[in-house]
Amino acid sequence: MIRFLTIFLVTLLVLFTLEMLTPVQQSVIQPFTGGLATVSSMLIMPFDDNVISQGRILRDAITGFAVSIESGCNGVEAAIVLIAGVLAFPANWRQKVAAIVLGFSAIQALNIVRIVSLFYLGQWNYGIFEWTHLYFWPVLIMIDVLIVFAVYLRWLGNQTTREQAA
Repeated sequence: MIRFLTIFLVTLLVLFTLEMLTPVQQSVIQPFTGGLATVSSMLIMPFDDNVISQGRILRDAITGFAVSIESGCNGVEAAIVLIAGVLAFPANWRQKVAAIVLGFSAIQALNIVRIVSLFYLGQWNYGIFEWTHLYFWPVLIMIDVLIVFAVYLRWLGNQTTREQAA
């Protein structure tokens, strides 16, 4: 348990520190965040051609309402927590890489649902938008991280059981 906590905390510290570095922000995080806005607008466009994506901003061309996807809202921090947990838990590297790739994808898929929902909630009722943005979605995203990690642990347990039976 001490080994897990040590690796988990050190990995969190290293990855959060790296994420905050200006070169990483400029060359990785900001382009990734802009990509989330682009993907979100591409998913909305078939149903609502009033959406405009500019950098990390989604804007409605008619109402002018916009959401800006900022740090903390791009799913990167949630992914860092998952990555730290996966790296800290004993498994082979193939299993860890698979868990990180699939887990990151699951987090981002839910995050895109979050972005689109907030885009429309903000146009409908700003009070509900604020509550949902500040309380509901952050909890849901972290529950997603916990579920992904739990599924990963279950999968590892099944792998171990199969190896022992063989």
